[in-house]
Amino acid sequence: MQRFNWAYIGSGGIAESTAREIVKGNHRIVSVYGRNFEKANAFSEKYGAKAFDNFESAVNCDGIDGVYIATPHTSHVEYAVHAMELHKPVLCEKPVGVTVQDVDTLIDTANRTNTYFCEAMWTWFSDVARTVKRWVQSGEIGEIRDVVINYAFPGLLLPKTSRVRTPETAGGALLDIGIYPITYCYNLFGVPQRVQCRGKIRDGIDIRETVVLEYPKFKCTLRMSLCSLKENCLIRGTKGVISLPVFFHMASKAVLKNAGGRHVFTGKTDYLTEFDRVAEEIRQGKTESAYIPFAATRACMEIMDECRRQMGLRYPFE
Repeated sequence: MQRFNWAYIGSGGIAESTAREIVKGNHRIVSVYGRNFEKANAFSEKYGAKAFDNFESAVNCDGIDGVYIATPHTSHVEYAVHAMELHKPVLCEKPVGVTVQDVDTLIDTANRTNTYFCEAMWTWFSDVARTVKRWVQSGEIGEIRDVVINYAFPGLLLPKTSRVRTPETAGGALLDIGIYPITYCYNLFGVPQRVQCRGKIRDGIDIRETVVLEYPKFKCTLRMSLCSLKENCLIRGTKGVISLPVFFHMASKAVLKNAGGRHVFTGKTDYLTEFDRVAEEIRQGKTESAYIPFAATRACMEIMDECRRQMGLRYPFE
């Protein structure tokens, strides 16, 4: 692949994680913008980029092929809309906004400007998750009977100023980590008939919840929390079982057990694969990703909106 040039918006933890991987491939970070110029400048020096204190200057820098947005999700819409209005393709970290109205704004802007936009849901750029979907859809485990997904990390150990713990940046378990099991189920089974959510709110954020997505013949039970460390996925069917010791974070293995025996698929869930496939779609002239279609981003945000409604969770800016 010909080298792909990025403008990075944001220079925090996720920006660092992605940058460290993608520069090992055919990607170059050309420009960086952040509200904290000193931090952005330190990041730019590390990756041979140029730091800007102006968003438009960073995005319009010579040779930019795409814009990657890695700021707190409360600012995603502002930056993504601005970039698309400048006709720059956008890969935006999840969640792309806070409400379904935010998602509609992004989709409308992408359609109006005829510009590529994609949610950076790296799980579904991975062949691990895509193999699980193929197994499910081809009937390898028969009719689905039950799905359980757990995902937790000790976010409450982070400083109180962390975006994960701050209501003003829409922190909490649901939007930060719950989006992964919700998206996983949506991509496998589509829109549920009913959503049930119960959770615990402390200091203005949700620290844990259990979400049940009900389908005609089965349900998905999703547990997410900032209070512990746990990750796994189990999909039971009438003819077998699919299990993943980790389904999201660097998922590298999926196991299928049915009448034909035990089958193991190994692969990578990494940022480089995500950026490679996004770059390929952009160069093909696409405006919507085949990996993360607009409908998926919108449907999953609708589910999270309903979860927040049931928990009575509102952020200070709403």
